[in-house]
Amino acid sequence: MKIALIGYGKMGKEIEKIAQERGHEIVSRIDVSSSDSFDDNNFKTAEVAIEFTRPEAAFANYQQCFKHNVPVVSGTTGWLDKMPEIEKACTSEAQTFFYASNFSLGVNIFFELNKQLARIMNKVKEYDVSMEEVHHTQKLDEPSGTAITLAEGISDNLERKSDWTLNEQAQDSEIYIKAIREGQVPGIHTIKYDSPVDEILIHHSAKSRKGFALGAVLAAEFTKGKSGLLTMNDLLNF
Repeated sequence: MKIALIGYGKMGKEIEKIAQERGHEIVSRIDVSSSDSFDDNNFKTAEVAIEFTRPEAAFANYQQCFKHNVPVVSGTTGWLDKMPEIEKACTSEAQTFFYASNFSLGVNIFFELNKQLARIMNKVKEYDVSMEEVHHTQKLDEPSGTAITLAEGISDNLERKSDWTLNEQAQDSEIYIKAIREGQVPGIHTIKYDSPVDEILIHHSAKSRKGFALGAVLAAEFTKGKSGLLTMNDLLNF
């Protein structure tokens, strides 16, 4: 499969390595420091583009891909206010867009465990829920896209919670999220249910970027030949 990489930092290089190990060809590398561009013939031959950049650049990158009818797999977070326009492009223009706040297979299993635990907690009113997420200092958005997905998984399944906040003075209906930025941490997420007598924790800690990169390449392989808006739920068939 011919793949274009949009964003050629640490994540892009890890994706390139795994894609090539799986027999794919990288036909274009688009980055602020590269000479490749969306209008190059090499980019136009791509069967899918994998995009990991910055929130302020992501939406324009998607539009460039759609202009050339190149399907997009993206893991950039912090731009979701534009999602209705992406959905419109997928339905009215037959574009293809695969989005995940986190491509790690382990994290997506964690998402499902989180939803199930939230449903169980509807029967146990004594527990309050909060979250802590830790990422490297280069991560710009707070909380992380993964943390927001986890919070939405809780609020969609736990009747007493309807929103999240970064404010420690959370309302009873809010999930308090503590966001920490330090060192080179790839990503740590902990959900805590606390009661007067005990606490229950579920926790995911990424050891490296490799798990995210593998998931992105698997998503690209899944996306080929499909159209519309796709997610990890489609890929993993939970």
